[in-house]
Amino acid sequence: MIYAFIGGFLFDVPALPILNESIRVLYFHVPMWFTMIFLLLLSCINSFYFISRKKIIYDTKSHTYTSVAVFFGFLGIISGMIWAKFTWGSFWTNDPKLNGSAITLLIYLSYFLLRSSISDEIKKAKISSVYNIFAFAMLIPLIFILPRMTDSLHPGSGGNPGFNVYDMNSQLRIVFYPSVLGFILLGIWISKLKLVLNVLKNDN
Repeated sequence: MIYAFIGGFLFDVPALPILNESIRVLYFHVPMWFTMIFLLLLSCINSFYFISRKKIIYDTKSHTYTSVAVFFGFLGIISGMIWAKFTWGSFWTNDPKLNGSAITLLIYLSYFLLRSSISDEIKKAKISSVYNIFAFAMLIPLIFILPRMTDSLHPGSGGNPGFNVYDMNSQLRIVFYPSVLGFILLGIWISKLKLVLNVLKNDN
């Protein structure tokens, strides 16, 4: 994250119409979404492990990864809204990529509501694990497939080329790729700390 801040100031960016200097948000917005998706994948894997191995630690890990992932998802939404205001003139547009992202976050917020409505720990773990696997299965078409099949302002969707295709110059890549890795490692680190707290809380 610090590297993204420093690199964002030190390196030049391509002089693109409309985007201009706002393209520097790329160093934060996209890595946040990559982090969310990676953590949700880990959450889904741990839900599958719980169903197959019946060990409660896997449900604890799954819940932890999901909570941190949703946090990064909201950061991604907020940074995207700020970017959209500068490039599209509005914080939100009726865009399939944006709508799909919002629906995805709502699906995962429902995951937390589901867990809070069940008091029995084993039953909670079983039901939420199944829900979590289906939630991740819904994420894929909502974020990656449907936006590519319809008109979209968002790069990489609806026929619009992604940044890596037409305007990711070498200086952007110097900052962007390490930022993706850095944010993912940050998400894993936060998850590990939160997992320790959750385990200690459950033990007490």
